[in-house]
Amino acid sequence: MAVYALGDRVPEIDESAYVSPEATIIGSVVIGPRSTIWPHAVLRADDNYIRVGEGSSIQDGAVVHVTGELETVVGDFCTVGHLAHLEGCTVRDHSLIGSGSVVLHEAVIGPHALVGGAAMVPGGVEVPPHAMALGVPARILADRLPDHHSREGADSYIERGERFRNELRRLD
Repeated sequence: MAVYALGDRVPEIDESAYVSPEATIIGSVVIGPRSTIWPHAVLRADDNYIRVGEGSSIQDGAVVHVTGELETVVGDFCTVGHLAHLEGCTVRDHSLIGSGSVVLHEAVIGPHALVGGAAMVPGGVEVPPHAMALGVPARILADRLPDHHSREGADSYIERGERFRNELRRLD
């Protein structure tokens, strides 16, 4: 894996987390226990902090970034889908960020919420708990999801991370 300090900004990766050899982690990034960071994901915290909680998955090709004023926080047991982009936002526990979606500055994704694939949540928008955010720009559909709607997916990536940690081997 490509893990870089940037001056005095040094990543902190829990020993139980799985970070793919092809992921890139730069600067003030904190990755919690049992979280997984998949191939070609980039977590770049050059001007602020990125915090990924316990059991969360940042999937292939996702980009997580910050601004000078705004950190990016991903809570516990969240899934950030393939090719998603998070910047200067907060994703609360047990939420799902769909593949190819974008969540921008000061947006807050409530607990147990979902941002649909290819949706765009503009800066400053709050997606309430249990809601769905769909489309470009995202339209909010309130009270659509039960508690832990995404927990099975999060748990599967925790298990997958263990498998990759133990079985992945390069052949070339």
